[in-house]
Amino acid sequence: MALDQETGIAPYDAPEKDLYEIGEMPPLGYVPKKMYAWAIRRERHGEPEQSFQQEVVDTWEIDSHEVLVLVMAAGVNYNGVWAGLGVPISPFDGHKQPYHIAGSDAAGIVWKVGDKVKRWKVGDEVVIHCNQDDGDDEECNGGDPMFSPSQRIWGYETHDGSFSQFTRVQAQQLMPRPKHLTWEESACYTLTLATAYRMLFGHHPHELKPGQNVLVWGASGGLGSYAIQLANTAGANAIGVISDESKRQFVMDQGAKGVINRKDFKCWGQLPTVNTPEYNAWLKEARKFGKAIWDITGKGVNVDMVFEHPGEATFPVSTLIVKKGGIVVICAGTSGFNCTFDVRYMWMHQKRLQGSHFANLKQASSANKLMIERRLDPCMSEVFPWDQIPQAHTKMLRNEHKPGNMAVLVQAPKTGLRTFEDALEAGPKA
Repeated sequence: MALDQETGIAPYDAPEKDLYEIGEMPPLGYVPKKMYAWAIRRERHGEPEQSFQQEVVDTWEIDSHEVLVLVMAAGVNYNGVWAGLGVPISPFDGHKQPYHIAGSDAAGIVWKVGDKVKRWKVGDEVVIHCNQDDGDDEECNGGDPMFSPSQRIWGYETHDGSFSQFTRVQAQQLMPRPKHLTWEESACYTLTLATAYRMLFGHHPHELKPGQNVLVWGASGGLGSYAIQLANTAGANAIGVISDESKRQFVMDQGAKGVINRKDFKCWGQLPTVNTPEYNAWLKEARKFGKAIWDITGKGVNVDMVFEHPGEATFPVSTLIVKKGGIVVICAGTSGFNCTFDVRYMWMHQKRLQGSHFANLKQASSANKLMIERRLDPCMSEVFPWDQIPQAHTKMLRNEHKPGNMAVLVQAPKTGLRTFEDALEAGPKA
């Protein structure tokens, strides 16, 4: 039956059916038996337009601490590409389910709540952060939930992600939606923003501090654009690295102190064997890159922190150019996983290497508050309709996407809508 309680959403007429078309709204709180989803199956592993196929599947059942969310829009992240490819691992090796629905970012409406859920009710507008855990170990109770043995990423290590009409999440994954943003803007930022927030501010006592300098790789992407904005909120200076000159102005507009084009240098990839002619040539070029940083920070002023995520291609340079006692924080390896570096500079200069993985609820909420307060921009670049979700991932795979973050529409029938009532008015009629 449809819900009969105070929700803040005006009453509307809609039939009760077993399946609704994309954009068609059920009665508030009514859960159909079936839903549309973009599903990946193990036998289809490959590029997105092969691995992602639209299917009709059962709508999720929820447990006592879980919430069912009607997905208005979702975000596109590289873990969707990985899930489709089955690389670096197949998600099926983890969750053992027959199909996988990717998507680790979403904005939507709380549609059903478990009987132990206290903080949320049907009709609430939410964004979803992607960390899940079982909540019953020491790290979840007084430690850091990101260190919990049960920690997992929703939509990648679980099979119930956001590329479906309804998604199933733990209640602790929900955060208030910034009402000034459209559905698609709300859906595109949480994963990259919270990841960047933890990288910069989540590893005490090595948080980025006012007046410090941070080098940001991939400065025009989702992670990089938030790293620059967050550095500004902390009173620090961000130096952005790009690979395409057309992205320079975008990075400067986010507040970067300066921008370096890595294509002007030839020191990328795995480190050559130390003390060979190849190493000497690499070192000369890497120091040339370091001097380009000095042109921004001042002669002899190395960066306090490096915001790393390309991995294999950039890691040797990152560990060389960070200051004595500085820190390299890494959250991914989009250019490869075999990271190499000259360890002499690590121990002699007492540098730190810090791995970082998404964020806990406290960090995600702190970042989300900055968005609600309009101190950050979601940097949404492109929006794709429901039927182009595979193509959106293909653009990301081939690095053909525009600067910023990509979103896809799910139940929101068109772009530019900011309320549920807007979506009802614009959507298909039963």
